[in-house]
Amino acid sequence: MAVPKRKMSRSNTRSRRSQWKAAAVSLVSCPQCRSPKRPHMACPTCGTYNRRQVIEPSA
Repeated sequence: MAVPKRKMSRSNTRSRRSQWKAAAVSLVSCPQCRSPKRPHMACPTCGTYNRRQVIEPSA
């Protein structure tokens, strides 16, 4: 098992952790109702996916 030989400094640790962040959720517009939705998911507003009705609309 690999074990570090030296203690990693605070600046090196923090500069490494600065890249560890969450990505923003990507949104596309629904072709039916033009509301923002996540790609490859059914639209929560109108309930369509790939121009077909797949679920009942939420509101």
